[in-house]
Amino acid sequence: MERMAESDLAVTAQRLEENAQSMNTVMEAIGSLQPLHRLFAQNYAERFDRLSNTDKQLNGLQQVQEMKLLRERTKADRLQENMLEARNAEDREGDDEAIYDLIDLRFSTPASSKLQK
Repeated sequence: MERMAESDLAVTAQRLEENAQSMNTVMEAIGSLQPLHRLFAQNYAERFDRLSNTDKQLNGLQQVQEMKLLRERTKADRLQENMLEARNAEDREGDDEAIYDLIDLRFSTPASSKLQK
């Protein structure tokens, strides 16, 4: 899940960069002194407005994805800690069982009962 969140965030960051480049291109066209660009100034302004709205949406999406990524990383860290604790508990239980088996073996063999007498 963490990798998916990272991937989504990377895609959003790329889209933000592309949108910013488009906004710069439109601004250059609006500020151009060429007569051809002056004819389309209204279209450029509308395009810039749409790009600005898209920029706001992408920034909001990026914030949500960053929070999701942080949440997924926290979950992964907790799972890792729990896994290590469980593994340590299993190892300890195995060691305890081995000691109990040795104690049982020691007191259950006929040779040991002769030594005790």
